[in-house]
Amino acid sequence: MKFPEVRMRRLRSTPALEEMLSETIIKPSDFILPLFFNEMITKDTPVPSMPGVSNHPLSGYEDLAHGIKNNGVSSVLVFGIPATKDKEGSQAYDYDGVSQKAIRGIKENSDLIVIADLCMCEYTDHGHCGIVKDGNVDNDQTLTQYGKIAVAQAEAGADMIAPSGMMDGQVGVIRKALDDAGFCNIPIMAYSAKYCSAFYGPFRDAVASSFGNNSRSAYQMQCGNRREAMHEIELDVSEGADIIMVKPASSYLDIIREARNRFDTPIAAYQVSGEYSMIEAAAINGWIDGKRAMMESLLSIKRAGSDMIITYYAERVSRELALWRR
Repeated sequence: MKFPEVRMRRLRSTPALEEMLSETIIKPSDFILPLFFNEMITKDTPVPSMPGVSNHPLSGYEDLAHGIKNNGVSSVLVFGIPATKDKEGSQAYDYDGVSQKAIRGIKENSDLIVIADLCMCEYTDHGHCGIVKDGNVDNDQTLTQYGKIAVAQAEAGADMIAPSGMMDGQVGVIRKALDDAGFCNIPIMAYSAKYCSAFYGPFRDAVASSFGNNSRSAYQMQCGNRREAMHEIELDVSEGADIIMVKPASSYLDIIREARNRFDTPIAAYQVSGEYSMIEAAAINGWIDGKRAMMESLLSIKRAGSDMIITYYAERVSRELALWRR
């Protein structure tokens, strides 16, 4: 049958019908909130290029966690900004490193799920994600550091480790390091398909991670490569990744969809700083409806096949969903 017997608009005639027939639904438990902790500040400090996002001090964990939980969010992704950096990023695995302090603070004051981002770019004075040797990031030497960082984060109380450096073999090395240290039940959320993207700019502003005129294209993926992403994901799964991730999200919905079609592993997608800031800037200027754009962007990521979304909108969208369901 076809028109006039078939009228698709019948199923859109009321809001109640539309809700009943929604194919894609987002809910607060889908979202993971990134948190930036800066050991050089004593109060929340706004990130200029990310409206509504702040760096947090190493204090006030109970109030911070209580506010997050009250907004319906149960999971956070922790990043740290240290006071001192060196060529080996040693603060990343120090017992008293900023991320370890933040993880302990949150876990001691809440039941939030704490995911620890594992990378070195915030901790190195050159801003790269590993040990630089002869002008290049030394993959295998960096892996040794990653193993130490993972154990330090697990010892601090992290519920999950999320390696984001895109070093070959990182998942396997981290899995072995965790298992050898008695953390066999700590899952790994692997940044499996992380592209060398222009959308990371505001994040680097937030964590003071600059690498001058150098590029991370030697270890992050080319933006036009899809088959390579599937190979990267396949390797991470074979090494023991419990969750795989695509980053960024909105410009890589095809990658999320293909990963969903190929793999049964849970999929995370990271709606990164640039994606967030573009929506916010346009909304502030009155060019778009910010609330609707937020919802639409997150629905599209979920529709593409992600099971969870890392987003700076986590609290805001959860509040909106709670109001809507009332």
